[in-house]
Amino acid sequence: MPKHMPGSPWENGYCESFNSKLRDELLNGEIFYTLKEAQIVIENWRQHHNTIRPHSSLSYRPPAPEAIAWPAAQKGPASPATPTVAPRPNMH
Repeated sequence: MPKHMPGSPWENGYCESFNSKLRDELLNGEIFYTLKEAQIVIENWRQHHNTIRPHSSLSYRPPAPEAIAWPAAQKGPASPATPTVAPRPNMH
């Protein structure tokens, strides 16, 4: 059996925990027929995992809840085009 370097993903508790959850919650229950289908389903799971799903290590709060951007002080009535929720960051 080959000796693994310290810090390898398979020796990192955070990576192992995430990989286990990814397998248990998503991959073991899905059959992907196309690459596009896999990309969409996995991205939806990632967004749910990072913004909605409670994590026990964070007192059962989501790690990155949706951010609310308060509108800047304006001189007149707010425009219907004024965003009330910050755009979701594109994390890869």
